[in-house]
Amino acid sequence: MTQYFQPEIETMPREQLRELQLANLKASMKNAYDNVEFYRGSFADAGVGLDDLETLEDLAKFPFITKQDMRDAYPFGLFARKNEDVARIHASSGTTGQATIVGHTATDLKNWGNCFARGIAMVGGSDASTIQVSYGYGLFTGGLGAHAGGEAIGCTVIPTSSGNTKRQIQMMKDLGTDILACTPSYALLIADTAIEMGYDPASEFKISAVICGAEPASENMRQEIADKLGVQYCDVYGLSEIMGPGVAMECAERGGLHIAEDQFYCEIVDPETLEVLPDGQWGELVITTLTRECTPLIRYRTRDVTRIVSEPCACGRTHRKIDRLRGRTDDMLIIRGVNVFPSQIEQVITEFPEIATQYQIILTNDGVLDRVELRVETVPEFPIDEVRKLEDLKSRLASELKSNLQIAVNIKLVEPKSIERSEGKAKRIIDNRN
Repeated sequence: MTQYFQPEIETMPREQLRELQLANLKASMKNAYDNVEFYRGSFADAGVGLDDLETLEDLAKFPFITKQDMRDAYPFGLFARKNEDVARIHASSGTTGQATIVGHTATDLKNWGNCFARGIAMVGGSDASTIQVSYGYGLFTGGLGAHAGGEAIGCTVIPTSSGNTKRQIQMMKDLGTDILACTPSYALLIADTAIEMGYDPASEFKISAVICGAEPASENMRQEIADKLGVQYCDVYGLSEIMGPGVAMECAERGGLHIAEDQFYCEIVDPETLEVLPDGQWGELVITTLTRECTPLIRYRTRDVTRIVSEPCACGRTHRKIDRLRGRTDDMLIIRGVNVFPSQIEQVITEFPEIATQYQIILTNDGVLDRVELRVETVPEFPIDEVRKLEDLKSRLASELKSNLQIAVNIKLVEPKSIERSEGKAKRIIDNRN
């Protein structure tokens, strides 16, 4: 039996859902226009106004907003509410530029919790569940977003945050955690560490599901996590600028992530022409918030590459889905003229049983040419000191990369545990170019 958190919304007939989206969109546009100077200026520059929005498709007439626009508006230039109405502020890390500041009213936070709670229900969670939140807490939205979802559905919430992995495992076992929320790389570290401690988490722990997000994971990595922990794997999508985790969640059918379409309107655009693409075609995801009060975003360019999956889902939810992310338009690697996303390299790596799912892509340059080194760990049982076997593995991996992705990279196989582990997001790309 399929479990829902908000069945009246999650299974709403499509036509009724579109009517709700249009009503919410008009209200969100008015909130943005009336209360944020940026939108009055950008709409005027594009020659559009609120009266130009009569259908959902009319949204394509309106201009985009980008992360750079948010940086330029730092700190409060995009706030539609005064400080007395702002309940919480989150921010991006700011590691690649000025941090982006996002404010939430109490209503915004309630909606956020409800969105994540839908994902908890998708993995069988309820008020009888115990969820261990091992995302980082703080300005990063992961920890508090999952926490709010757990409280919204009535779970017992264990706010472990990230780090201190052995203690996390002990609490997971002793407190009967049945849902874990964290990044995929940390879920795998928890699983491997538990096994090293002598546990068989798949049989000895009560855990039945993991909700993972904040970084990409290949299908093989997802399956490895599911097998080692003995769980249902749920992918969660979100970004701090839009809300945080819970924008879209994966049901047990594993055919994509259901968008919270009562809260967000999604478009796919061609990243070059910026024209809206039909459902099913791959392109850049653009999101418009439909209910957010404090920081409404109209046509935010996420830079994430995916597609809309509009076919009915066997789970009964009527909200459309986005496919698993293929990468980003701004972390795409161009190797000898070939466009490659790190997630595509990871998928090839995980096809080799001799190789662990820990890897790094090291970028350097020699004059005008970029050089790429793929550093990957072997599994503990692989005889890395046997030159013939080592060279054979490197040759086979290089051949697969060439065959699947049409790229040639310098491969360096390293011993197990030699690549630094992360208790949050894994650092996959090391850019040492001048």
